[in-house]
Amino acid sequence: MILWGGIYTLVLLIPSVAVAIRRLHDTGRCGWWILIPIVNIYFLCLEGEPDENEYGLSPKRDLYFYS
Repeated sequence: MILWGGIYTLVLLIPSVAVAIRRLHDTGRCGWWILIPIVNIYFLCLEGEPDENEYGLSPKRDLYFYS
């Protein structure tokens, strides 16, 4: 039963970390900020950059264009 719990944890943990790192990239920050829990919670709540940053185009760029 412990083996299944570990597999289940990995199945949920890996995509969660990937999404958090992608969100940090949207705010123009490095993914390594995820290692500092209090600071990264603040960064994850910030609005992303409306223009292109060093990690690529903003996923909301079309929304900014049409509004």
